[in-house]
Amino acid sequence: MLPHDLPPWKTVYHYFRLWRLDGTWERLNAALRTELRVAAGREPEPSAAILDSQSVKTTETAGVRGYDAGKKVKGRKRHILVDTIGLLLIVVVHAANIQDRDGAKLVLEKAKLCFSRLRLIWVDGGYAGKLIEWAWNICGWILEIVKRCDDVKGFQVLPRRWVVERTFGWLGRYRRLSKDYEGLTETSEAMIYAAMSHLMARRLVRVHASSP
Repeated sequence: MLPHDLPPWKTVYHYFRLWRLDGTWERLNAALRTELRVAAGREPEPSAAILDSQSVKTTETAGVRGYDAGKKVKGRKRHILVDTIGLLLIVVVHAANIQDRDGAKLVLEKAKLCFSRLRLIWVDGGYAGKLIEWAWNICGWILEIVKRCDDVKGFQVLPRRWVVERTFGWLGRYRRLSKDYEGLTETSEAMIYAAMSHLMARRLVRVHASSP
């Protein structure tokens, strides 16, 4: 179901799969993120980030899945780490029945190899407990819990945490990400990197168009 001006779907899928296997999607995301951060007057690499997860339904396609009892969703979790302006650093997709604290370790272990300046990560109360000590001992990072005020009813914008929620909103605009349609979690991750790269590329076009 590709637009008519693109090559045959087998050719497109071949390169998509090839780029997934050799890490091109991650490198493309990193290159665009660095350029966009520099254009915004920031350091190329972040020193602070926000971590969160999103449970999404899967389709009848075979693959890894589980049941998130808290969200009442049968499917997968998208665990993402973003910088303070919401740009994607790392994504890990796993079964929805994996607890947030365990899923976070998968993300942080990957991030440890990529971001030497990172020092502080904001998270919600679901990550409290032994994960805070683990992150300090293994990665040398401070995990700061951003709590919701118990005396406030209804919707509440939480400091720092709203940034990662906005990123999930950006990704939700892509129809391919409305559910997890993929057989492999690695393909799901590649789709997220591709969507974020598209978003950043469009922003960079506007930045360059407005510059002298």
